[in-house]
Amino acid sequence: MFSLIKNLKEYRLLGWAILFAMSFQVVTVMEATAADIKIGFVDVQKAIVETKQFKKSQMKFRVELEKEKGIIEARKKKVESMLIEINKQANVLNPALKKRKEESFLKEKKDFERYVQDREEEFARREKAALDKISRKMLEVLKQLGKQKKLTMVLEKKAVFYSDSSLDLTSLATKTYNKLYP
Repeated sequence: MFSLIKNLKEYRLLGWAILFAMSFQVVTVMEATAADIKIGFVDVQKAIVETKQFKKSQMKFRVELEKEKGIIEARKKKVESMLIEINKQANVLNPALKKRKEESFLKEKKDFERYVQDREEEFARREKAALDKISRKMLEVLKQLGKQKKLTMVLEKKAVFYSDSSLDLTSLATKTYNKLYP
């Protein structure tokens, strides 16, 4: 019985020795693997907003939006003037003419509201399409930079609490994008 206990103690000791050796190897492998991992960081939104292509599209968008605001304002004034006219003449108009003017006003108002909604949707759709196009190109630029710099991965900077500024690819991504897509 004493030899069985002695053997169990030796097996436990051997088990602990093996476990220690294995954990040492795991730590060594993890250190070697960690040394091989290279991570870059990028503020994708800032990189996109700083591109020349984005700035050009925003400038064009603003010009078109201002032009459209003028058209909308003119139509709005027309609808408002129709309402003022109906209110001024409400007591002197015969009921049939008053009804026709009110129907005409309601139709014009509904057309105006529909026009404004359609234009807002169109502008939003166009803005999203332009941003999607630039975003896809930026992702390709980031993949290219990752390969050139032999990075294991590139992460969104906003998802990281701290990173060394030398690993920030944001301005390089913008410069590379501007060179590739003038």
